Amino acid sequence: MAVFDSPRDAFGALRPACVQLTRVQTAENVWRLAARLAAVSGPALQELQEYVLFPLRFALRAPGPRRERLVQSALQCMTSVLAATAVRRPELLQELLAELCACLGPGPAAPSEDLKLAVTEALRTLLHSASGDVSLSLYQPATLPLLASAVSLLLGLAEREKAKQLKVSALKCLQVLVLQCDCQEHRPLGDDEAQQCGDLFASFLPGISLSLSRVVTGDIKQGHKPTVAAIRLFYLIVGLVMADAQLARVPKSKEKLPEKQSRVSEVLVHRGPDWSKSTAKNLSLLLCKMVEFSSVHPHWKVRLELVELVHHLLRNCSHSLGSSFTHLLKALVGLVNDESSEVQSRCNEVLQCIAEQKIIAQSRALADVLSENLHSLATALPRLMSSQDDMGKVSTLSLLLGYLKLLGPKINIVLNSTSHLGRLSKALMQVLELDVTDVKIVEHRQWGCEGFLQPAVQNGRCQRKYFRFFTEEKVFQLLQQVCRVLGYYGNLYLLVDHFMGLYSESAMYRKQAAMVLNELIAGAAGVGVDVLQEREVSPSMDDLKGSVTSILDEYTDQANWYLITSIDTEEVSHEQLPAHHTALPAHPEGTCSTILLPSPELHATARTMNSNIWQMCIQLEGVGCFAAVLGKEFRLLLLSALYPVLEKAGDKTLLISETALGTLADVSEACGYGSVQRLINDNSDYLVNGISLGLRQLAQQPRASRVLDTMLRHSDASLLPLVEDVIQDVLSTLDQCYNSQASTFLGVLHSLVTALVQWFGSSCSEEQQQQSTKCQSRTLDPGPQAVTARDMEQFFLDYIRQKQIAEGDVPDSGDEEADEVPTLAKPEPSNCETEGEAPLPSHAQLAKDVLERCIHLLSDGSLHVRLKVLDVLELCVTVLHPHGNHLLPMAHSVWPALVTRLISDDPLAVLRAFKVLCTLAQKCGDFLRPRFSRDVLPKLTSSLLSQAPASARAGPVYTHTLAFKLQLAVLQGLGSLCTKLDMGKSDLNKVADACLIYLSAKQPRKLQEAAQSVFLHLMAVDPDWTWLLLTETCCPQGYEPPHASLQPVQLAGMGRQRNELTDNVGLLLERLRQRESGAQEPPP
Repeated sequence: MAVFDSPRDAFGALRPACVQLTRVQTAENVWRLAARLAAVSGPALQELQEYVLFPLRFALRAPGPRRERLVQSALQCMTSVLAATAVRRPELLQELLAELCACLGPGPAAPSEDLKLAVTEALRTLLHSASGDVSLSLYQPATLPLLASAVSLLLGLAEREKAKQLKVSALKCLQVLVLQCDCQEHRPLGDDEAQQCGDLFASFLPGISLSLSRVVTGDIKQGHKPTVAAIRLFYLIVGLVMADAQLARVPKSKEKLPEKQSRVSEVLVHRGPDWSKSTAKNLSLLLCKMVEFSSVHPHWKVRLELVELVHHLLRNCSHSLGSSFTHLLKALVGLVNDESSEVQSRCNEVLQCIAEQKIIAQSRALADVLSENLHSLATALPRLMSSQDDMGKVSTLSLLLGYLKLLGPKINIVLNSTSHLGRLSKALMQVLELDVTDVKIVEHRQWGCEGFLQPAVQNGRCQRKYFRFFTEEKVFQLLQQVCRVLGYYGNLYLLVDHFMGLYSESAMYRKQAAMVLNELIAGAAGVGVDVLQEREVSPSMDDLKGSVTSILDEYTDQANWYLITSIDTEEVSHEQLPAHHTALPAHPEGTCSTILLPSPELHATARTMNSNIWQMCIQLEGVGCFAAVLGKEFRLLLLSALYPVLEKAGDKTLLISETALGTLADVSEACGYGSVQRLINDNSDYLVNGISLGLRQLAQQPRASRVLDTMLRHSDASLLPLVEDVIQDVLSTLDQCYNSQASTFLGVLHSLVTALVQWFGSSCSEEQQQQSTKCQSRTLDPGPQAVTARDMEQFFLDYIRQKQIAEGDVPDSGDEEADEVPTLAKPEPSNCETEGEAPLPSHAQLAKDVLERCIHLLSDGSLHVRLKVLDVLELCVTVLHPHGNHLLPMAHSVWPALVTRLISDDPLAVLRAFKVLCTLAQKCGDFLRPRFSRDVLPKLTSSLLSQAPASARAGPVYTHTLAFKLQLAVLQGLGSLCTKLDMGKSDLNKVADACLIYLSAKQPRKLQEAAQSVFLHLMAVDPDWTWLLLTETCCPQGYEPPHASLQPVQLAGMGRQRNELTDNVGLLLERLRQRESGAQEPPP
């Protein structure tokens, strides 16, 4: 189609269609004109704009009933003309605006939604087509009625219509009408122009704001787009009319208009102080409803637009709308943790912008609003935390944290108020209340050398705490941030003093106050704190050190450091002792406190002990936190802090000991030691001195052994020369108070010998490895590859000699026996023999000294002590193993007491003693064979035989009994004893007879497997004898003679019916066959 570029050509093309439409107003004629318009260029159409618009305007005003089809097509055609041209006459703009609004005037039938949508699109296009000056001509007092008509029409469409597209179109058109369009075609208004428009729109503000608030809080089914458009229009028009800059320029008296505009003057409002105050009050009510609705809207774009509303109004109307910011700031801060990342990101940007521009800092009114909000929230916080779900608690605490961040340096306004600080601190005390009902915290104990010298001690690990009012970890993290922000911005001395007062005021607040104090110090140092703006003055290192010192003194005071955490007699006596006798200093060289401990209850409840455990953990975490804050400056405080922490690292309560070890790791890293081991070694002189004093005053300082115990657990061999004298003090003290302190010192001795095994383990196990290698090569030697005639001859000669011995056909059996005993009594040759009587190394001498004490304590009346002694005894044997000349006499001395433990003691002690026996057999070898055969083996075998019927008929519960565990331990150890002691045939027969019954399928599965292990060891000692024994019991297959001259082999187990022993015996015979066949294969 040809394009008409010149106005003449375009006029010729358009004239027929325009004339026809003027004569006959039909939709078809409108479409014909629209088709012609498509061929006309923009400049040509601009010249003919009013000519073309005339028939279209005439069609809109056609007499008679409204013909919607015609009107709608005319509106669409007019929209296309206005989009391609610009309105250059103010009169034309006003006329077209009035005519378009009249299209939706009253009539016999209500206009359709399509017609309404066409009108709003035409209006928006008309307003966009007006040039700058022409557009501003519309915003004069004289045109106020016309504007009011358009505003009323568009608000009615936005509020009452159901169609989403129509509502959005009406709101966007209204946004253009009030000169708040965000398109690039309109130039921004100047200050005078904005002032003029603000005066004019002030008359419309009540109606516009009220209608828009109804749209925002309307049915959620309308979708998010109308809501977003309404919120945007609301804050744009309010931000224009209520702008602080404009209200400051409003004259005190209202301007007088000409007499012709006297009626208009009555409608215009004067934006004076009274009007501003009353309008702000009304807007506050509307904003409250809008914020309440929009902040929980399911669509993220609505919440995002709410953030923009707060930002826009805070930036432009911070003074005029001061009363509204209670709700606005609450909404803004509450959206920081929105589920949408877009909302979170924008919210953080807005908060950062507010902080950078110092909007709050420069406005005392906003600071007061935030302070009041903070006070109200702190008052309601305990109630909210006990009634809300976890998501609600996160929102509430995010709000609290946001208020503190927005206040920033102004936070001291709140802290300097006794009422505000009291409300906030008591709220934190109540919210941080721990749940101390879990009895498992008290039950979890540290046994033996569990966790000894493990490198897994990590720094920065805080124990997971369980709170009364919440379970979500996010809630606790927010509370941590609240405390750290307080410490970052607040007066540190004021805060520490206030919360130390709460710490001392009541035991109910002690744990919470300690948590807050720890976080305050971290926040004051800027550790792990997230803020919006930097503080004006940072605390000096001296300030931090002074606060930390005062807190440490309070933490390590005897009343707060030595609490009952266990109902064990030993533990309770330690905690009660200072209360009844004397004041126990917290530090080895510290002065005694003048405040005596209160008398503890003899029967502390689990709740009390749980509470005490958590208090200790929190205080220990605080020590680690303080070290991280002060860095190497904390070395000056080690004299007062290290000794108490080492005491708690040796505590029997697992939670306390783990926390103390984590604290040691934190301290070592912060002070530049690199490891706990180096921390202990470098401060060992001070620690050893404290331990020595404690051992000399055991009644006043019963925990000195714990410190030594911890040092041994977490150091290396270089510590041994430093603590040698202290160990001798321990042994001397043990000699003097066997009855009262044996259990305590045995724990230290156990740690000592465990450390010796750990430090000198390679030398202790060298000989054992050599012996095991020899034994393995002897028992697993594949033997000759082929059987020769000489081998066969020697076999039969040996057979005849053994048969004669068995029949008693020997000169004197006693001679051989007499010759054998001294041989058995001889210790195994070792390097020690060749060295002569060389002095023992220091570590071996210590082990020997400890072993001498253990011999006397093996018969102690306390089962607990006997069990500890057996553990220590086993470790001493391991350390002394390379020194046979010293080990064997000690083994001879310990044997009578050990046998008593094995044959007539509590089953727990029997279990432990049997374990010691296995270790002795491994280290001493043939030296124990006659003693074991004479004193122990008969008792063990008879016990196994007597218990077998009970275990065979027992149910599954039997596997949890002590009797079962004893059977299992004996069966698991007997095989290795047979191998290590190289026992004779008679002893092996006893073992086999006792264990054979446990191959029964009626026995528990674990006992069957343990019995199989015994026979597997017997195979290593004498495979032929083991084979014969098993086949006599059950022989699943027959053996045909290789030649007819040989007699058939008859075994007792042949031909027997299947019984409960068949499966296990068959399995063992198959293992033996595989072993023999593997031994006969030639090596590759």
